[in-house]
Amino acid sequence: MTTFDDREKGFEKKFAHDAELKFKAESRRNKMLAEWAGAKMGMAADQIAEYVKEVRRADLEEAGDDDVFRKVRADLDAKSVAVSDQELRDQMHEFLAKATIPLVGQVWRDSQRIHRIGFVKPA
Repeated sequence: MTTFDDREKGFEKKFAHDAELKFKAESRRNKMLAEWAGAKMGMAADQIAEYVKEVRRADLEEAGDDDVFRKVRADLDAKSVAVSDQELRDQMHEFLAKATIPLVGQVWRDSQRIHRIGFVKPA
């Protein structure tokens, strides 16, 4: 196998790993957003758990965050909960940042473990 083939496989693995992390972060963001919106709408705990599933399903409708935004926006409007579009988008961004922190920490811990057991030489 050539160096080029090795690099190509490395990039493919990184791309797949990055896509998995993005999916996990967005899924966690959607959970936090659904819990926040559910509380604003006065839902009980069991209703919020079901609402989390609905929001996560909505995220699979199309690429990007607009499907989640529209779902939560429509639900808040249906319950006459006063939340501006800007506040909703701000919450989405804040929750995504919070959801990403544990994942970044996990990546760092994994890389340190790999360095310790000798698969990769530290830089």
